Amino acid sequence: MAAFNPRTVARRVLIAAVFNTVLALAISAIKGDHFAPTLLYSQLIGLCIWAGIDGGRYLLSPQGWPGVRPMAVLVVVAVFAGYGLGLTLGNLLLGRPLLASASNLPGATVGFLLMSLALGAFGAYYFSSREMLAMARLAQEEAQRQASEARLRLLESQLEPHMLFNTLANLRALIATDPPRAIDMLDRLNHFLRATLAASRSDARGGQHTLSDEFARLDDYLSLMSMRMGPRLRVRLELPEALAPLPVPALLLQPLVENAIRHGLEPSARGGELRVAAQREGGTLCLSVSDDGVGSEAPALEGFGLTQVRERLQALHGAAARLEWHSAPGQGTQARLFLPLPDATP
Repeated sequence: MAAFNPRTVARRVLIAAVFNTVLALAISAIKGDHFAPTLLYSQLIGLCIWAGIDGGRYLLSPQGWPGVRPMAVLVVVAVFAGYGLGLTLGNLLLGRPLLASASNLPGATVGFLLMSLALGAFGAYYFSSREMLAMARLAQEEAQRQASEARLRLLESQLEPHMLFNTLANLRALIATDPPRAIDMLDRLNHFLRATLAASRSDARGGQHTLSDEFARLDDYLSLMSMRMGPRLRVRLELPEALAPLPVPALLLQPLVENAIRHGLEPSARGGELRVAAQREGGTLCLSVSDDGVGSEAPALEGFGLTQVRERLQALHGAAARLEWHSAPGQGTQARLFLPLPDATP
């Protein structure tokens, strides 16, 4: 249920009261009725109509917008019910018969009823439009918040202490036995950490960089993993030159590569091959990460890696991008990303 906001209700009551006062002034000027009783009837009828529309809207949909048809029915019912209730209250306060004919009362005419209906419809449209815009802004802010959280979780996952400790332990051993290789490993670790920190500071667009940079960072990461797995890890990176300049979210493929190694290749005694490829399929960029490891019976759709990738794709491209995941025991795993190509891509 949405929280009750007294300030919002008070603001709406004030707006309704101003409308009712203007309406009473117009009726008095046109018909020559006394202003005081006309104002009383106008306020009572108008506020009853407002209470019926706004209160009924809240009961139908606490989140703010029940839909066009329910609102249309609600306006008609609230106007007629509010008109009758306000008229009865006015009669009671002025000492007139409760069921007195509307035509004998100042401002209480069929025209007043029709005007109330029109104003009720306008008020419902105005307030509902404002709420829908506010809800859209909240949804956008929530999407940005989720994207920011996804990028923070990305940083946490990439800077996994276990991976860093293993890498540093390998570095320590290589410094004494193979200094050139240790320097190369240290350079790749430096590049990898820089790219990861840059992704964590990325803006709301998701931290775009070129596809060639994405593959370069994967190469750094996979070189670090090769230090740990040795010949059990074989890697193929396939990036056509024409696709290298295309923009992609920073470290988008990293969680998929980690999943392939952790769940597909490391559990296999013989290891296996990891293949990362990019290709164009019509107006779509297809990025695939596949391995010939142990596979699984069902996709780990709730795992962090795939969930994080899906969230980033949704935040950046909505329904225009998607992630497909295929796996079978003993037959390896393949994850495929489909992203819309920039319009200017030849």
